[in-house]
Amino acid sequence: MTWLEALILGLVQGLTEFLPVSSSGHLEIGKVLLNIEIQESLSFTVLVHFATVLSTITVFFQDIRKLSAGLLQFKWNEETIYVSKILFSMVPVLIVGILFREEVESLFSGNLVLVGSALMVTALLLISTQLVKPGKKKIPFLDALLMGIAQALATIPGISRSGATISTGLLLKNGRSDVAQFSFLMVLLPIIGAALLDILSLSSAESSAGIATSSLIIGFLAAYLSGYLACRWMINLVKKGNLYWFALYCAIVGVVSIVFA
Repeated sequence: MTWLEALILGLVQGLTEFLPVSSSGHLEIGKVLLNIEIQESLSFTVLVHFATVLSTITVFFQDIRKLSAGLLQFKWNEETIYVSKILFSMVPVLIVGILFREEVESLFSGNLVLVGSALMVTALLLISTQLVKPGKKKIPFLDALLMGIAQALATIPGISRSGATISTGLLLKNGRSDVAQFSFLMVLLPIIGAALLDILSLSSAESSAGIATSSLIIGFLAAYLSGYLACRWMINLVKKGNLYWFALYCAIVGVVSIVFA
């Protein structure tokens, strides 16, 4: 992997992790277009996912610090309830990760027909949010679980995680700001956990196969910086309800992917 390929894939990961267009789908498209071997790309994929986790922590640092302070009080307070909802939302993706890990990994094989079809599903989810009036609910436990199910379905490359969770939250009449924050915070532990499992499954030879240290650094920085900007931008977009352009984009890329395949 060259430094330019690492830069491109890092930017793709950082931008699409938070924008509702499927980072995994775009990474698969990028790997096919750049002709990058699957084995070679695994450790890089883990690295850029960690970069986007770090950018999320940076954006929501004050909120995370407030939640941590509330947890340390060891009381059933507002912060403890919120964290409990986040943990509850992670149950579906945990089940998928444990019971269907191999099946999910088999989907990441450069299948552009699958990616294109899933992007069309993402487009439908996003456009559906334009058909309902915005609500003002504070996300209850049941809605947190349903958003978690949407997140589990987003393990399919092409279905946007942020698009699926945000659309689900909005369709359930929750407040836009609450949905945006919850959607980004609920993914932190699953991404960290999945990345750790990938690291443990890699041999030392596989972890650095074909990738120079400079390429890894460039990819990491590109994913972190673009992820930080995309996360802040996406929060504002959700608050304003301007998601239809992303629906159109996903539909176009989905059709092109299927035709290209």
